[in-house]
Amino acid sequence: MSHAIIAARAHAAPREGLRAPPSRARPTSSAPARRIAARATPAHGLPSFERDVMLGLTLRQKAIPSTWLYDHRGSELFERITQLAEYYPSRSETRILERCAVEIAAAAGPRAVVIELGSGASRKTRLLLDALDAPRAYLPIDISEQFLAESVAGLPASYAGLRVLPIAADFTRIESLPELAGLDAEGGRGRRIVFFPGSTIGNFTPDEAVNLLARIGQAVGPEALLIVGADTTHDPAVLIPAYDDREGVTAAFNKNLLVRINRELGADFSPTAFRHEARFNAELQRVEMHLVSEYTQRVTVCGHPFQFAMGESIHTENAYKHSLLKFQHLAARAGWTHRQLWMDGQSQFAVHVLEPAMPAVAREREQNVRFR
Repeated sequence: MSHAIIAARAHAAPREGLRAPPSRARPTSSAPARRIAARATPAHGLPSFERDVMLGLTLRQKAIPSTWLYDHRGSELFERITQLAEYYPSRSETRILERCAVEIAAAAGPRAVVIELGSGASRKTRLLLDALDAPRAYLPIDISEQFLAESVAGLPASYAGLRVLPIAADFTRIESLPELAGLDAEGGRGRRIVFFPGSTIGNFTPDEAVNLLARIGQAVGPEALLIVGADTTHDPAVLIPAYDDREGVTAAFNKNLLVRINRELGADFSPTAFRHEARFNAELQRVEMHLVSEYTQRVTVCGHPFQFAMGESIHTENAYKHSLLKFQHLAARAGWTHRQLWMDGQSQFAVHVLEPAMPAVAREREQNVRFR
């Protein structure tokens, strides 16, 4: 899961995330409310909650982008999920980053600018920032503005000289990052590092993932590094508990979407009239999250009625599980090539470090120079 978008075919953009995001991630513990040192600015605009909900409820398979799971309460619940015994991805990725952060930092070089997609609590980011040589700036991008601001409030005090520029936006819709041009104008440019942890890439269909990775490459330039965490597990006995835990935290996270729709769109959903369900789609190699109607009912949203048959569901999130070869193929289609790769001891999770593929002309020129 993550700050990303589910594969709702009717949407122009893919769901942080979503997550899509949206990650986002799942994204990554909520910090206590405090004075905001650097306010998040929604300079890139935000998608329309009302539009996505109303359109999604008219689909044959009702679906709402998973971006909208991450209001402030949803982000808090997700942070609880990452601490659960069943939710192995966050734990596995953290252990990998603890081992490989120094090598990533060596590839990044000094004065790096870190851009995080679907940043959530920015907990894993600290592993990277700790290893980097005098990182210059951190640009966390997250759709939940309040949660974003709370999460990064303490970073400037922890890292001397680090510019923290939070961006409240849906990263799946970003075409450019003017903040990077502003940093370049100040001089002293370091390598750009795009940090995309939490297996948020799994929230996108393969084609959407390719388009997203290609767009990221265009936004950050030809010398960037891209760090992507990807879940490689295909065992339903491991996957289903990770998305349907015994404590019911994931169920509360999923049902919170109905609470949000009621609060923000004047709807009359009864969360107890829907059950959370996680399914493994073996053909598409993905976990799906659904909210399933317990009986035949009618719900009103923004004054419009929507009918639900018993057993009919709202599809709220996808989590594709990519093998190493499949992910490498996706990255290559998007114009990225592998530089480094790490996995956990159970081969359940991978951290990929990518760099832009060298254009054919530049590659030929380099080879000519090398063999003279």
